[in-house]
Amino acid sequence: MNGTRKLAVAALAAALALTLAGGLFSVARAQEAAKQPYTMAEYNAYQAAVSEKNPAQQIRQLDDFILKYPNSALLVYIYQAYIRNYNSQRTFPKVIDNADKLLALGDKADAAQRYEAAYARAFAFTNMNVTDKDQALKARAAALLGLNTLDQIKKPETLSDDDFNKQVLIPAKVLFNYTAASAAMTAKNYTDAAASYKSTLVLTPNEPVTWFRLGVAYISMAPPQHLDGFWALARSVSLKGPTEAQVRTYLRRQMFNYQQPGCEPQIDAEMAELIALAGSTAERPASYKLPTSAELDAARKEMTIASVITDLKAGGDRGKVTWLASCGLEFPDVPGKLIESAPGADAVTLKIAFVASEEAFDPAKTPDMDVSIKLADQPGAARVEKDNPVRFTATLMSYDPDPSFMLHWGGKATVNAEDIPEEKKAPVKKPVRRPPAKKPTH
Repeated sequence: MNGTRKLAVAALAAALALTLAGGLFSVARAQEAAKQPYTMAEYNAYQAAVSEKNPAQQIRQLDDFILKYPNSALLVYIYQAYIRNYNSQRTFPKVIDNADKLLALGDKADAAQRYEAAYARAFAFTNMNVTDKDQALKARAAALLGLNTLDQIKKPETLSDDDFNKQVLIPAKVLFNYTAASAAMTAKNYTDAAASYKSTLVLTPNEPVTWFRLGVAYISMAPPQHLDGFWALARSVSLKGPTEAQVRTYLRRQMFNYQQPGCEPQIDAEMAELIALAGSTAERPASYKLPTSAELDAARKEMTIASVITDLKAGGDRGKVTWLASCGLEFPDVPGKLIESAPGADAVTLKIAFVASEEAFDPAKTPDMDVSIKLADQPGAARVEKDNPVRFTATLMSYDPDPSFMLHWGGKATVNAEDIPEEKKAPVKKPVRRPPAKKPTH
């Protein structure tokens, strides 16, 4: 919230300036309000308290005033003094307590005073770790009340319309909306939180932390709004804020849980595409889709290797779903024709043309699959002969799209034992028989 907090600090000063613009409660104003039920002793006690420069001593004088005059017409000014004092000391719970007391006075406080109290309260809330739901709901209500006071604020003559908008209205709207959103998140009112975060982003569209929190709000809804949540999180990553690495990790985990693909690296490709798209526009286009785990499960039910190849070659959305569903699956007895065998020290790589019928066997000349088989697991795989039928069981790992279509297989790959020729036995050498030695003749 770095950007939001900078605006908040600036506008808090502006809030104080608005109420101070007409001067503190003065003798002239006292005379105008002569019919108010307070005495000169009350007024003098008030003036002594608000004029005190030492924070601790001022608090004691304000406390004394409350004890002596609990129903004074000057309470609104006393509460203002409390708020400013505690805010300067960053004693935020006390800021909130006195802001609530001032706001409870309703129309007895003018619009500028209510605005100052609501603003100071919102600023205090954003600097606290509030976990209590009731306190969060009060904070949201006060922030929304603060928003409603803005139309009643009169522009000081010393500010132009543009400066008033930049220095007061925009920072105030940002802080009030952000506070309302954060409070709603604490209260688990995620729909309200998302609405307030979006209102904040209208004014600060490049604030990555706000985009992150909006994404969390969408994903936390019941039911979750996953696509909007992913888009907001990706938008946050694209803005490269100080928490980019953490948001990236969170986005990847959420996408994986949503989709449950067979090959985990697929998430990285999908996430890179999403971040690039979200970086170009804040609004998620209706055309952006991401297959769910249920859609992938449905695709797997009727899946065969022949249908996988057909769908992958066709491409489009169906091809994308098929690949997400099929990658990482083990297929048994995949039929083909061996085009080339490339033996190595530890494994043999078989380059195979997928063949689904006898009619397609002879014309097959180009491999569209390769499978690596470890010789330690199946040394006989190296004996499969070129141009012969071969069936293998392996895990689908990756593929190259057209025009050089190729399925890459791995895992614990094996060739059907029936397709491995028997090992040729070395010819047995017959022993050389020597003629018997002739007996010597005499």
